[in-house]
Amino acid sequence: MVDESPTHATTIDACQELTQLVTRHTEGRGNGIHSTAIAQLELMRESVAPTALCSVYEPTLCIIVQGRKETLLGKETYHYGAAQYIVVTVDLPLNGTIVEAAPDKPYLCFKLSLDATQLWDIIDQIQRRSDKQEGSVRGLFVSDASASLIDCATRLTRLLDTPEDIPFLAPMIIRELYYRLLMGGQSEAVWQIATSGSHMQRIAAVIKQIKAEFAKSLRVDELAEQASMSSASFHRHFKAVTSMSPLQYQKQLRLLEARRLMLAEDADATYAAYQVGYESPSQFSREYSRMFGTPPKKDIERLRVA
Repeated sequence: MVDESPTHATTIDACQELTQLVTRHTEGRGNGIHSTAIAQLELMRESVAPTALCSVYEPTLCIIVQGRKETLLGKETYHYGAAQYIVVTVDLPLNGTIVEAAPDKPYLCFKLSLDATQLWDIIDQIQRRSDKQEGSVRGLFVSDASASLIDCATRLTRLLDTPEDIPFLAPMIIRELYYRLLMGGQSEAVWQIATSGSHMQRIAAVIKQIKAEFAKSLRVDELAEQASMSSASFHRHFKAVTSMSPLQYQKQLRLLEARRLMLAEDADATYAAYQVGYESPSQFSREYSRMFGTPPKKDIERLRVA
């Protein structure tokens, strides 16, 4: 549930200017995610609820400035709303639902991609406590935004009104945003994105390989060796980061890509199934229905009408 504490209420008030900016820069552009003149920054607007969203998220910071959303990772559901933020630290297949939005008060989100190299540059200048033992950290977390984080996001978005300032000022503000995340209350996962040899970084490297070769059969022992872990340790850390086993992760990637092929390229279900690595169309249909709630043909028809 959304935090109703006095501190959270204060940060909701602090979101007012950011809400106005995101509203203005997405108005007339329709629903969806919109690029901006700042390469790492996207703004999202959705005026209908409920709206289901399924995609693979790369490392990202999302600050919700209006409305509410639920996100499913594996079997875990995350709830968040205005003046809260979600950080995705590794590539994750996510099922989301916007649960609060309307034409006169749309769901609005500030979305900034996270760059491990830029994070490392900041980490290199911060004295980190060396007595803290690294543990396995989930690759997604939700937290209340601080006034300082919202202020950074507001100043970055404000630059869209003065594009001549973007090349000089945007990198500095993004750097400050990264710093706020690294020093925040749930900073451990953000640290691990850019910490060489961390469990998360090793799992992230394996995830990128699975993404690149999702249609091929998984050889888990080889993936464990790539991560410099035993098979048992690899399974444990992979599930701790993604909330899924490697096979479950690959299955979600396959089904999301099959859905894209049917929707964007007008492929039929059998062709899509073979393209993403399934040998049995009937198995594909069962697993697709389990993930999306309806068989492939009906799901694509529904999406096209929507």
